Amino acid sequence: MPKYGLLFVLCLLVACTGMPENIKPVDNFDANRYLGQWYEIARLDHSFERGLSHISATYSLREDGGINVLNKGYSVEEKAWQSAEGKAYFVDKKDQGYLKVSFFGPFYGSYVVFELDKQDYQYSLVSGPDKSYFWLLARTPVIDKDLQTELIAKAKALGFATEQLIFVDHDPTKVPAEN
Repeated sequence: MPKYGLLFVLCLLVACTGMPENIKPVDNFDANRYLGQWYEIARLDHSFERGLSHISATYSLREDGGINVLNKGYSVEEKAWQSAEGKAYFVDKKDQGYLKVSFFGPFYGSYVVFELDKQDYQYSLVSGPDKSYFWLLARTPVIDKDLQTELIAKAKALGFATEQLIFVDHDPTKVPAEN
């Protein structure tokens, strides 16, 4: 298993499927519209993504009603693409952006979509089980700066440490093509 996947698994071993205080998952969530590729625009630091650029997540339906998760990133240090495959399931209702995700066996961590472009599903804000986990995702590797500023301000108002955000490099000239 690549370093990226192993470290993510270790993180999930200590994670849970709870939700941070004052974070509410979006209602009227449509999993079919959320499927496909998302690019990580910004995140809070965690060992399982440290040193990675060009991070994306691709979601697809599972036969059992869950969602397949494929996370990819480029390790600058190792000069190689790394990936981790997992599965996600809704925690409460299928129309609520509150899922649990696992990259290893029975161990799950929260995936809480608490802000979403409900018209076009072009951006989302995601939390883990506590406020040390935060991601700004978009359908494109770069988003409008004003929109980015607005979304980060929303996260800050909810108590996320946005001054510690890492902005993900998606410059295609800095990496080899994926295998």
